[in-house]
Amino acid sequence: MRTISRPSTARCNLSMYTGFLLSEPSYVSCRRLGEHMNISHDSVNRFLNRESYDGKDLLNEVKPLLNLNGGTLSIDDSVLDKPYANYIAFIGYFWSGKHHASVQGINLVTMYYTDIQGVHYPVNFRVVDKSEKKTKNEYFLEMLHEVLAWGLKSAMVTGDSWYSCVKNLKVIKNNDLGFMFAIKSNRTVSIEKGVWQQVQKLNIPENGLLVWLKDYGNVKLFRTRLKDQLRHYVVYLPNEEKLSQFDSQAFDLEHDKHWQIEQYHRAIKQVCNIEKFQVRGKQATKNHLFAAIYGYVQLQRLTTNNTITNCYQIRHELFKKVVATFISEFIIGKKSLNPFFSSAVNA
Repeated sequence: MRTISRPSTARCNLSMYTGFLLSEPSYVSCRRLGEHMNISHDSVNRFLNRESYDGKDLLNEVKPLLNLNGGTLSIDDSVLDKPYANYIAFIGYFWSGKHHASVQGINLVTMYYTDIQGVHYPVNFRVVDKSEKKTKNEYFLEMLHEVLAWGLKSAMVTGDSWYSCVKNLKVIKNNDLGFMFAIKSNRTVSIEKGVWQQVQKLNIPENGLLVWLKDYGNVKLFRTRLKDQLRHYVVYLPNEEKLSQFDSQAFDLEHDKHWQIEQYHRAIKQVCNIEKFQVRGKQATKNHLFAAIYGYVQLQRLTTNNTITNCYQIRHELFKKVVATFISEFIIGKKSLNPFFSSAVNA
């Protein structure tokens, strides 16, 4: 984030733009915000192109709200649908779990942290830029090293099967962290030395099965059913005794923590207008995405403080009085077609 040497004269800032994203029902543009706030649309455009927000700004915002020791750090990505935007920065074709197909959009990678008290916020992010020729796994490792260097001391790292390659698992292990990652059903493990089997062919007890994951080492294997599909997870803990004691209850707890990032993805799309913008450049696009994530942080803070019950409450209640007032005024003098008397009908 920029540091300034004198009071800013800018008419648009992060808090104004974020408030706009949380309140505008449909039409998100610089011109629309200018109309609302009686400023020029150029002021909004200059704000989006001037600032330079990144993951460290996000962590600095949530640091006072979290216990940085012993929590769970989750990694996942989401595709922001932009099917008709051919000239916006970061646009490409990415696999979408929502559409079960490769779709045009922007790929946002987020690290999400849940502390030991259950408080949870996003702590780092990346926008996939194909011109950098980096994979999502490379972004993940960059982000992991960053948050650890910034003072986050999580106990576990969780993610889906996309991020469960051997290299990632070894980096996590070398940083003395535990992990829980989904794996593909054809990953091979060994129960008996020299005998390899695909995880989908194993009989796995409810409390997990200690196995040797090929090219990695000892892990505990779990099987669960989600959306009528069998899914497999591997768990590693630096302490072997604790790993052997890691049961289905502990697995469910970690899985619930990881699920917070899925709820985050849904909220930033439905409440924070992250997919709706009309700027094109890299800096402006990235700042818009940051403002939407920042808006989610503010909603989550209000939820944690019990000011609202969930992230959707403000959007749900924002226009209730406006709509009720309009209806009340609209019906005045329009009773000519209302039936005053009607004959009884034998139904």
